[in-house]
Amino acid sequence: MTQLSVIIITHNEEANIGACLDAVSFADEIIVVDSGSTDATVAIASARGAKVTISTDWPGFGPQKGRALALATLPWVLSLDADERVTPELALQIGRAIARNADAAYALPRLTQFCGQWIRHCGWTPDYVLRLFPREKACFSADLVHEQVLVKQARTEKLTAPLLHFSYPTPSHYWRKLEQYSQAWAMQRHEKGQRTTMARAFASGMVAFLRSYFFRLGFLDGAMGFAVCAMQGQAAFGKYFALYCLNRAPKLQTP
Repeated sequence: MTQLSVIIITHNEEANIGACLDAVSFADEIIVVDSGSTDATVAIASARGAKVTISTDWPGFGPQKGRALALATLPWVLSLDADERVTPELALQIGRAIARNADAAYALPRLTQFCGQWIRHCGWTPDYVLRLFPREKACFSADLVHEQVLVKQARTEKLTAPLLHFSYPTPSHYWRKLEQYSQAWAMQRHEKGQRTTMARAFASGMVAFLRSYFFRLGFLDGAMGFAVCAMQGQAAFGKYFALYCLNRAPKLQTP
């Protein structure tokens, strides 16, 4: 498959990057942009033949992925996170999509594992993420978090084989990501002038839990489904609470 560049951004991903890269060994070019890892991430990626670039700052997820995209040289791009795995079935579908050379970008159905269990409800499945696209017809949004692939003059189609997501092997992984994403989301909204209230934060948390657990059938995933829905409720509350605190912070005044 000589038309595909895989791009990945990393930071301290030594536990994931090896398996991620092994799963895309069919690609002709692999780009890794690392934001100053202090573990073996860079060494592992380099040993597997990836073209590694180290950035000394962290501009946010959207701009960082934009940097990786700018380094890709081949007609098609597959954007991955280090904790994702391309299955053999998905690799075959990617190859077929590229061979068709259609004027299209492709969303992949992501299946996420939480604390050792695949979550098939809770609003997590199907979780279509736009990841495969013609290099010259797409770019990343400038969002600090929850960035998007912006496609220009190309339709979007869906593949069917799942992209495996090993994002939360332990609860501590979830809490760390929750804090990082909540702060980035709140800062981004605060800079745009958005304001909120404690009532909005509370309501957002309750609605997120009820929607995920009952309307999106989270209860069918058993105990882990309840945990996921409860954490989604806390995540919704947390991001609005962070924004609320930023709204209330007194402005610094010079004497």
